[in-house]
Amino acid sequence: MATQPTILVSVLKTEPARQAALIALLKQNIETVIRRLDGWKAARLIAAQDGASVVIYSEWETPAAVQAMRGDPRMVDYFPRIAELASLDSIMGSTVLSETR
Repeated sequence: MATQPTILVSVLKTEPARQAALIALLKQNIETVIRRLDGWKAARLIAAQDGASVVIYSEWETPAAVQAMRGDPRMVDYFPRIAELASLDSIMGSTVLSETR
């Protein structure tokens, strides 16, 4: 039986004029760093229609994989660049309900 992934949801608040630059930076980070990290499974970027935020939904094998990502030197290099464009708040957990039609 497969174990349930660890979910990391990050909400980045930004100015609408900066949303496109933030999305470009996040895409670059996913393509050049995140994809190469052990334990990464999936990522989605969701852009608010009003331009004021971006949500990152990512799936990881374990909470330890999330912690390793946060401490990876390549990620540490990205954090100040992200902070120039947005504030960041994250939660880590597991899915308790998932429904589709």
